[in-house]
Amino acid sequence: MSRRRIKDYQGTLCLVTGAASGIGRATAIRLANEGARLILTDVNAEGLQAAARDCRDSGGAVLAADTLDLTDHAAVSAFGERMIDEHGVPDAILHVAGNSAWGRPDVLEHRIWRSMVEVNLMGTIHVIEAFIPAMMTARKPGALVMVSSAAGLLGLPWHAAYSAAKFGIRGIAEVLRFDLAPYDIGVHLVCPGAVDTPLVGTIEIAGVDRSNPEVARTAAQFQRHAVTPDQAAESMLEGVRKGRYIIYTSPDIRLAFAAQKFAPPAYKLAMKLISRKVNKAAQGVLP
Repeated sequence: MSRRRIKDYQGTLCLVTGAASGIGRATAIRLANEGARLILTDVNAEGLQAAARDCRDSGGAVLAADTLDLTDHAAVSAFGERMIDEHGVPDAILHVAGNSAWGRPDVLEHRIWRSMVEVNLMGTIHVIEAFIPAMMTARKPGALVMVSSAAGLLGLPWHAAYSAAKFGIRGIAEVLRFDLAPYDIGVHLVCPGAVDTPLVGTIEIAGVDRSNPEVARTAAQFQRHAVTPDQAAESMLEGVRKGRYIIYTSPDIRLAFAAQKFAPPAYKLAMKLISRKVNKAAQGVLP
C-alpha cells in the first residue's frame, strides 16, 4: 500500500471550499503563494470574488471562482462534473466551508439542527460524491482535507447541534482514511479550536442576545485566545505535507483530546468548568 503524499503544492490543482473568508480564504492565498492552480467556491459571491483577486495578486492561477450552495446536491454534482471536464481531477480537496450555531437543547430550534447537518455534514458528503470517485480512478497522490472542529472531538457545552455534524465529518474521515489509502489519497481531519474569523461575530447562540455585556465579554475572551485564520491555514497545509491524520491548529485542543482518552477525570472537570462559564454568561438572558 503506497504512502505517498503531497509535499509541494507547486502546480497542483486544489479545490478550496469556503474560500470567501476565514480559514478558507487564508488557505487559498497560501496555496496561491505556493504556485497551486485553484478552484474556489463559496456561497458568498462578493467575498469569493475578492478572495480570487487576492489569490491572483499573489501570483496564483485561479481557474474558477464559482458561487455554490453546498447543500444543493444537484448543483454540487454539476459543478464537479464541469470542473473535472474543464480542468481535470483535483490533486487536493480542502473542504473548509461550514457554519456554526450554539445553544442549550431547550432553546435550539429545529431549523438550527437541520442547518448544522445540511451545511456541515451533507455539504461535506456532496463534495465527496462530486470529486472523490474521479480522484480514485486517477490513482495519483492526492489529499482529501476536511475541516471538522474541536467540537468534533470534545463534548463542548452548548454545541450539540454543531457537534452532530462535526462528529459526523470525523466519522467519515475515520473510514475514508482506510478506504482511500490504496488509491494514494491521504485523508486529513482538521480540528480547529478558537480561530478569530468573521464567523465569531456572526455565530448564532440560540435565545441569546449577542449584545448582552456578559456575553460580549465571554466572546472577547474567546477571541483573545484564538489563532488567526492564516495560522490555522499554515497548520493545515503543513499537516498535509507531513501526512498527519488529525491536524490541530492550537495545542490546547490536542491536550484536551489526550485528556479525554487518558485522563477522563481531568477532561470531565474541564467540560464542567466550561459549562459553568457559559451558563453564567447566559444568566438573565435565557429562561
